Amino acid sequence: MDHYTFPRELRLLTPKNFQKVFSKPVRASTPEITLLAITNEQEHPRLGLTVAKKQVKLACRRNRIKRIMRESFRQHQHELPAVDIVAICKKDLQHMDNEAIHKLVRKLWRKLGRRCNG
Repeated sequence: MDHYTFPRELRLLTPKNFQKVFSKPVRASTPEITLLAITNEQEHPRLGLTVAKKQVKLACRRNRIKRIMRESFRQHQHELPAVDIVAICKKDLQHMDNEAIHKLVRKLWRKLGRRCNG
């Protein structure tokens, strides 16, 4: 049975982990979000989020975006290969409603999964 949780081991926590992803990533992007991924040595995917204050000024909006991204990752983690993913959110994302963000991110998970497996 699959467990749909988001424990500490499914997160990118250190700057070293983020730098590794930025070195030679596989990309999946839209004008609002860019996902960068690189294969890892674990048996599961890991997620790191960046929502820059320069892009999204209000903390409540940054937190809402991160909360939606984490929830979407939690629900789709079993469909993803063993990769480290960094999600870079851009300015236009803050004006989208929650359902539109969920739909956009679902599409990006599928696109990233195909690119990393194929």
